[in-house]
Parts: sequence; C-alpha cells; structure tokens
Amino acid sequence: MARYITTTLPYVNADPHIGHALEFVRADTLARTWELEGKEVFFNTGTDEHGQKIYEAALANKETPQEYADRFAARFKELLPLLGIKRFNFIRTTDPHHVYAAQEMWRVCEANGYIYKAKQKIYYCVGCELEKTESELVEGRCPLHPNKEIEIREEENYFFRFSEFQEPLLKWYREHQNFVIPHFRQEEIKKFVESGLQDFSISRLKSKMPWGVPVPGDDTQVMYVWFDALTNYISATGWPDKKDFGGLWPGIQLAGKDNLRQQTAIWQAMLMAANLPNSTQIYIGGFINSGGQKMSKSLGNVISPYELVEKYGTDATRYLLLRHVHPFEDTDITWERLDEWYTAHLVNGLGNLVARVMRLAEDHLVQPVDSDAHQPAPDVAKTIESYEFQKACDAIWSLINQADGYITVEEPFKVIKHEKERGVFMIQNLVRELEKIAKHLAPIMPESSEKILKAVRENKKPENLFPRIDSK
Repeated sequence: MARYITTTLPYVNADPHIGHALEFVRADTLARTWELEGKEVFFNTGTDEHGQKIYEAALANKETPQEYADRFAARFKELLPLLGIKRFNFIRTTDPHHVYAAQEMWRVCEANGYIYKAKQKIYYCVGCELEKTESELVEGRCPLHPNKEIEIREEENYFFRFSEFQEPLLKWYREHQNFVIPHFRQEEIKKFVESGLQDFSISRLKSKMPWGVPVPGDDTQVMYVWFDALTNYISATGWPDKKDFGGLWPGIQLAGKDNLRQQTAIWQAMLMAANLPNSTQIYIGGFINSGGQKMSKSLGNVISPYELVEKYGTDATRYLLLRHVHPFEDTDITWERLDEWYTAHLVNGLGNLVARVMRLAEDHLVQPVDSDAHQPAPDVAKTIESYEFQKACDAIWSLINQADGYITVEEPFKVIKHEKERGVFMIQNLVRELEKIAKHLAPIMPESSEKILKAVRENKKPENLFPRIDSK
C-alpha cells in the first residue's frame, strides 16, 4: 500500500503566501524521505475554489468565479516546481470528479441520517467561512479576523448533525493518542469537543451565493465550502468509483493551526457519518509572523514565496523554511534574519565546506573516492517522520560543523605537502563525510544533494552552490 500524504488545499482568494510554501515543502520532504526508503508515495495538494469569499472577489474583479479560480489555481500550481516539488497530484475542487464525489459524500451522510433541513440563526465569519458560537467571539468578533464584522444569518439550510459525534470523536482521540501532532494540539481539540458540539449549516441559498457544489436533490441550495472541500482528501484517490480508495486512504494530513477544528474534528465526523476510515494522523503547524506581527499587505511585512526563491534559490528556500521555522509553534522571521541564516549556514557553511573539500580532492586525489553506499541514517529519517524538521537539519549541520572543524584543526591542506599518503587518507575521509552529508540532505535540499554527489563522483569542485547576496 502506498503512503498517502496531503496538504490542506489553499483557498484561491489571493496569491500563495509563505505559509503555503512551508506546508508544501514539509509535505514534499516527508514524501521524499519515504521514497528514499523504497516506499511508493501519493502526494496530494491542490486548491479550494468555492465559497463566498471567492464569489465576492470574482465579482469585485469583474470576472466569473470560474475565471477567477482558474487564474489563482494556476499560481499555486506553478509554485510547486519552483519549490523543487516534482511529483504530486493536484486536485481542484471545481474538477468534475471532485464535484461528483462531494455530492456522493452528501448522499451517504444524508442516507445515514446525519443531514437535515432547518431554519436557524447563526453567527458567521466570512474570513473563516465558518460558523461561530458566541463563546468563540471576542468583543463580538472572530479572533482570527477581528477586522471583519460577524454576520448574523437566519435562513433555511441543511445542517450536519455534528452534535452526535462528541463521544465518537473523544473515543477516537483516546484510542489514538498520536492522532494529532503535536500532542498539545490534540489536547486542544479534545477540550473543544468536550465543551459540546453544535450542528452546523452545510448549505447556502443559491439565490444569495450561487458559487458552490449543487446540493443533490435541491437546486435551491449549494454546499457549504468546507463540506465540499474536505472531501478532496478521498476524491483525490478516485473515490467513490474506487471504493477501496485505490489502496491510498487513510493518509497523513498536514495543516496549519487555523485548520485544527476543520481537519481533526469536522472532517473526522464526516468520515464517521459516511462509515469511511478516519485519517491516519494530522500534523498541525504554527503561523509565520514577521517583525512581531501577523503578515499583512497593509503593514508591508508580507514575505512572498516567489521572492524567496528569486533571492535565495529553490534549495536555499527549502532550507530556510525547514530549519528556521519551528515545526509546532509560531515563528517570527524577517528579511534581515533570512539573509543572516543564508549567509552563515549556506554560503559560509555548507557551500564553503563543499568548495574546500572538493578543491582538495580535485587537486590531490588521482581518482574519485569509492562511493559509500549507505542511505541516510535511520535517526535522521525518523526525525523527519516525526515532523521534527529543525532537528533533522540541526543534525546535518552538526556534521558540517564537525567537518569544518576537522579541516581547521588537522589542516589536511598542509599535511598533503609533507606526508602525501596521510594527506590523501584525510582528504578521502572528508570526501566520504561530504557524501554522507549529501545523502542526508536528499529529502531536504534535493538539488544541492545531487550537485554534491555529482562532484564526488567526478572528483571535481562544483560551481559555488550558494552565491553571496546583497542584503535587502
């Protein structure tokens, strides 16, 4: 059975931001780690394209919702190869098969008694595209979108019997202690569920907001965007035509902390309502802030993934995101810090080590060093598989620092002049250490890894891996 990993689907109401790039790179690093272990991997990502925010943005831009979604979906798809991601399934929630699957999910949940029609007053955050309880509001506003007015709606819609899944969800969390990573996020969602669940609306009147998947059997309503979008995780596998999900599901999901409730409670309840397997595990990451504040265009502190790649290159961008963004907590970054990390750890660190070692090898070794066939150490792979991306990078950079220290202390460049045999032996060991470092780097910085391995095979110093930059 293939390993299945999926990101959340970014909402196409704006260009990709650094948080999207982080999630993509983390998922790709996990996928590459599994592939190096000989496993078949299905990596799913894509775009979430329905809902009120898309509808309103399209109208404001004088486009049809489909034209608007097409334009932004292309932006997200083109970002993936810029980040070094080559093998992926890209699903769009406007894809005909996904629409069909979302409608089938509705039919199954309705047939099982978990969907009903009712009139109800709700507090609705347009920013979250999510209903809120009064207790979740802070001074009458959503804490995640304090600049948006809460809408009070009263209309007849379809509702999902979320309230019936309090005990099933709590039982699932008890039986699967590592279901949500990190553990404090599992405790957070447990407390939310323990506080009581309320049924929520899963449709909208088509006359007010027509941009959505049609509700089966009722042409006056369209599906609520979350009910539609969450189904992508299984529609991507070929379900419902492939009842066994093509051997792909259940899988591992990556998400940000603003998706905690949707991924770890709502989606799991939907799967239970449809008698389908729950997710294997859900990893929840923190936010990236800049200069002590949430990134926003109005503050002028937005860091674009396109700008990152343009300035530092693909592999350096992957490194900066994986090593310098905390895997579980919020992280503050600025262009100044990015420049410092790039220069210290890549230009003067890895890049300098490769240049020093391979210059010695090219000048003093008659032939390439015999390849060491070992794969990346299991402890590095295990660290990545535990979502400890920083620790995995720290372990590799410890090897880089050790090799640098060895050159400084033992001075093979001097030894080779007076004790050739001993000098050759020292250089050969350094080349083997460089090869080991390169193999460790394969899932994290694949292009750099291959450049280093090629240099070792050819016994030749490569072009500088990381050119110096002018500070921004």
